[in-house]
Amino acid sequence: MIRCAMAATWLTVAATASGAAPQRIVSLNLCADELVLRLAAPGTVKSVTWLARDHVLSNVPVLAQAVPVNRGLAEDIVPLAPDLVIAGTYTSRTAVALLQRLRVPVLEIGVPGSIEEALAQITTVAAALGADERGAQLVADIRTRLAALPRAVPLAAQAIAAVYQPNGFTIGQGSMINDLLNRAGLRNLAVERRIDNYGALPLEVLLVAQPDLLVMNAAGDRGPALAYEVLSHPALARRYNGARVVSVPSAWWSCPGPHLVDAVNRLQQAARRLPLQSISTR
Repeated sequence: MIRCAMAATWLTVAATASGAAPQRIVSLNLCADELVLRLAAPGTVKSVTWLARDHVLSNVPVLAQAVPVNRGLAEDIVPLAPDLVIAGTYTSRTAVALLQRLRVPVLEIGVPGSIEEALAQITTVAAALGADERGAQLVADIRTRLAALPRAVPLAAQAIAAVYQPNGFTIGQGSMINDLLNRAGLRNLAVERRIDNYGALPLEVLLVAQPDLLVMNAAGDRGPALAYEVLSHPALARRYNGARVVSVPSAWWSCPGPHLVDAVNRLQQAARRLPLQSISTR
């Protein structure tokens, strides 16, 4: 976050010195796509990633239809003569290195581990875009919607949820998803098992642990890959059906934006639907 804030400060100073906010903005990151499309002035976004138009992965596919797309390659970006490129810390490294050598202003954003970090990132990107007011309004709207959600139940009464993803991966401490679960009044099995961020949760361990709620990607997020087979295992299906399973679109909790509130709301609703006698007292 410090690195992003420093970069944004430099970019803001540069924009102020030139008398104008960036006018040729390019995104090389799916989450940056959403932020620039929501916050930048009309006509200033010259390219976003091709993933921005994907109705499964992106929260803004309709907005992205009006903007040219790139595949994260330097040859896609340099001809656009951007005055600001926003990239992810872990993506498009070759392109970012080349752009930096060409002295193109680049803002790199990390992966927020909580809603508070996501809101700070919105503010950072808005400052770099010269869109402080729009950024502040988006942050205020998200905070207002979060405050309107029902208060989380006390820790002792919280059900245990397990996030279960392709290849048996789960998400633990230090992740956005863990923060969303906690805000929804759910304990995270991965945290109980001392799993940090992304880690493996074998099917056998999951079945023995018997969490109250299984959190899975929305059905539309699943592709034709063997990694998804574990999600259809008969032993899993026998215990987790109806109120014991909730599907959340992966795009909702992947990037900073208003859909984070939708994710918390859906998880809260799922927690309230659980039969009282089934909630774990562990």
